[in-house]
Amino acid sequence: MSKAMLEIFYDAAEKVNSAAINAWKAQGKKIVGNTCSYVPAEIFHAAGILPVRLRGIETDNMAVGDTYFGPYICSFPKCILQLAGEGRFAFLDGAVITPGCDAMRRLDECWRKAGEDIPGIVPPFFYYFDVPHKTAPHGLDWFKEEIRRLIQAVEQHFHLSITHEALRASIRQYNQGRRLLKQLEDLRATPEAGITGADAFAVAVAGTVLPREEYNSRLAELLQVLEQNLPAVADGKKRLLTMGSISDDMDLIRLIEGHPKALVVAENLCFGVRYEGPELEENGDPVAAMAQGYLGKSTCPRMYGKYQERLDILKQTIARAKVEGVILQNIRFCDLHGSENSLFQRDLEAMGIPCLKIEREYGPLTEKGRIKMRLDAFLRQL
Repeated sequence: MSKAMLEIFYDAAEKVNSAAINAWKAQGKKIVGNTCSYVPAEIFHAAGILPVRLRGIETDNMAVGDTYFGPYICSFPKCILQLAGEGRFAFLDGAVITPGCDAMRRLDECWRKAGEDIPGIVPPFFYYFDVPHKTAPHGLDWFKEEIRRLIQAVEQHFHLSITHEALRASIRQYNQGRRLLKQLEDLRATPEAGITGADAFAVAVAGTVLPREEYNSRLAELLQVLEQNLPAVADGKKRLLTMGSISDDMDLIRLIEGHPKALVVAENLCFGVRYEGPELEENGDPVAAMAQGYLGKSTCPRMYGKYQERLDILKQTIARAKVEGVILQNIRFCDLHGSENSLFQRDLEAMGIPCLKIEREYGPLTEKGRIKMRLDAFLRQL
């Protein structure tokens, strides 16, 4: 596997203004950002719009973020607001904000408020997309209506029509990517592992940025090369799983794998494989398929009453990938993941699975020295 083959994935994973985004804009096409894995990307794909996950990478200060958010809150939405305030999201034609948590809900009002003082930073299409906290029938009905409202808002603002046929075609495209990522996860679960955790994470994060057809083509090509000659990258290393708060930080995975005895063979992060979720129904009502697919499977601690379901999914991943240790990380002030990580640590260690629980700042603000020291101690225990 050549470096050139991975270059397109790393470029998309590590740059706010990636080559893919610049190429898309050069064609005069629209881009809409979103803040959460519960926003159906198929809606925008069906409209000929590129959906991208909003990220806070490349942030080097918090002048704007601290002004409108204050200091005692999750640094992920603050980094997004910082980049918006600096004009780094000028390529956006729209943004969709969701209440993934209270900090992300506040991003909507803080971004709008900052836009009163910094002209031009609020995209022309700026939409609040509500997401229920329960998967009960009434929650699914509510979510279907939210999806219909979003479709209507996109149609009205961009002066286009999103047909059911186009939505079903987009669902098929995204399902293909979901199947390909599942193949990559199956390779990582083999004794050889075949690919480093950093490379695999770059591939997964790139799926939130690259045009879907290009992403599917590149990923299929990568899988073909790996399956023909699966590298034994796991030889003698401890097989680790990373999970917890939102993270698209390649340096965090690099930091873990910088230890000569560490290899990340699985993850449960909403910028990684978890973001893709289960395959959607390709026939019938596409709105119902998106509602069931995006909301029906609980993968996030924001969803009520589903801890046991999330634990069962985690246990299956650990068994399949032969994980020897779990790294539970949460961003400081993240009550959702901070609380649930403690429950996971309790239940996994009761099963004999060692865990390392880390509190950190988001992405570029990660305290690398402290984390490296704790990781070294954890691996010595393993």
